[in-house]
Amino acid sequence: MGILFVKVLVLVTCLVGLYSCHHPGISLDGKESHSPKTNFIIILADDIGWGDLGINWDKRKDTPNLDKMAMEGMRFVDFHSAASTCSPSRASLLTGRLGIRNGVTHNFAVTSVGGLPLNETTLAEVLKEAGYLTAMIGKWHLGHNGLHHPSFRGFDYYFGIPYSHDMGCTDTPGYNCPPCPACPQHSTTTSHPRGCYSNVALPLFENLTIIQQPVNLTSMATKYADKAVQFIDYASRSGHPFFLYLALTHMHVPLVMTEPTCNLSCQDPYGANLRQMDALVGQIKAKVDSTARENTFLWFTGDNGPWSEKCEFAGSVGPYTGMWQKERDGSSAKQTTWEGGHRIPTIAYWAGKIPANVTSHMMLSTLDIFPTVISLANASLPPHRRFDGMDISEVFFGQSNKGHETLFHPNSGAAGKYGDLQALRLNQYKAFYVTGGAKACDGSIGQEEHHHPPLIFNLQNDIQEQKPLDSKSAEYHAVLPIINQALLGILQDIATDNVSIADYSQDPAVIPCCNPQHLVCRCQSMYWKSDFNTYRKQLD
Repeated sequence: MGILFVKVLVLVTCLVGLYSCHHPGISLDGKESHSPKTNFIIILADDIGWGDLGINWDKRKDTPNLDKMAMEGMRFVDFHSAASTCSPSRASLLTGRLGIRNGVTHNFAVTSVGGLPLNETTLAEVLKEAGYLTAMIGKWHLGHNGLHHPSFRGFDYYFGIPYSHDMGCTDTPGYNCPPCPACPQHSTTTSHPRGCYSNVALPLFENLTIIQQPVNLTSMATKYADKAVQFIDYASRSGHPFFLYLALTHMHVPLVMTEPTCNLSCQDPYGANLRQMDALVGQIKAKVDSTARENTFLWFTGDNGPWSEKCEFAGSVGPYTGMWQKERDGSSAKQTTWEGGHRIPTIAYWAGKIPANVTSHMMLSTLDIFPTVISLANASLPPHRRFDGMDISEVFFGQSNKGHETLFHPNSGAAGKYGDLQALRLNQYKAFYVTGGAKACDGSIGQEEHHHPPLIFNLQNDIQEQKPLDSKSAEYHAVLPIINQALLGILQDIATDNVSIADYSQDPAVIPCCNPQHLVCRCQSMYWKSDFNTYRKQLD
């Protein structure tokens, strides 16, 4: 049964054109299609700061391709991730629902049994049902065991790593890399903690097969770009619309050495990796422009803000510094509900459809990706559940200037309970009910503080979130009841919704390992070394 199942997966891989199988007229459902439907490419950067893009914050000049894409499309300066750490943010992007609804409130581990609950419907599943070819390339981090694997969550093709690339050891030289054998007790290569999670090497998957363990991180960007270009090329020729979800390892640590000789990449490893990411995005956009320019929507965004405890290996929040928290120790970036944790660089590009060189100041979110893409695909939202995002397609086409009036920010690993809505945005106002709990570069962790009544900042006058409104002021008393009512309203809505609970249990037996006989599961699959036809003969 296992061999038969692998054969089916190999056939699927063949059909999406990543190997030469000589079936150019065959689609995944065996039918010809010449649908004019929109293609979608979502590029998700990891731990990227709002200030990392030159067009957002002119202190960096490392993103010429993204800056050019912004000038040819629409740039969003008040765009937010649905959570401020990896798994919850990705789950919300793919479901359009906050973690308190979809069950994913914190990160999954190498040993996690579960993942994104199976009763939650992913964007890929909706689009696949609507006739789309679907591919996921890059970091998944929504469960790798059993049916939680991306191959069972709506993706026809998967190439990537199951979780963050610091969650397993590697042979690749670089910065903040857990080495194989994993995590030596004494290291002189860096003063920063390596954050080693596992003694097992980081695996690279193609569909259900581990093709390399440990992953060669140096060549990862090239592999991702090549697979993405091949998928776009095949899908464009197939006559079927396509959905590509490209979840990059950039700009999460570890940072790789991007150049064979140590020059600029050693002086500024973060900048070197930022330039590599930018070049990858430029390569994808060039492929779109040459292949499917008129009917492909390209959306670049991030999963959360920079991981400030990694110091010079972390990005820039720009002006969104969360000074109130920084003055009291601790981080105000990734894992937190401060602006630096969830305000992310975002660009939308669709030649001839999205007006060029437009900057949007509307308050929007990665939660909006799910309903917007489904609307543009003329598909239907999954029934019997409620969504936190909204269709913003008219915003892209210049037909609306309506964003969210409120956004809710969950705890993503700082102080308090995972997933709880600890901050909310109401137009220009930002309210905090809990602060503290995240580690800064200097090692300090802000003291957990509960605020009743909440701290309220007016971001229009205080983007640094430095001085909250005086709780005795008329402005505070005017906005407080509206804020409290908004929070009460969403909690009541969630209480009557169809919510899910993720399985966060752990078992070492589920750790991905292609060679249990080796100390760190070291192997390189014959599938990786061989062409498709050779591998198929081995199965026969």
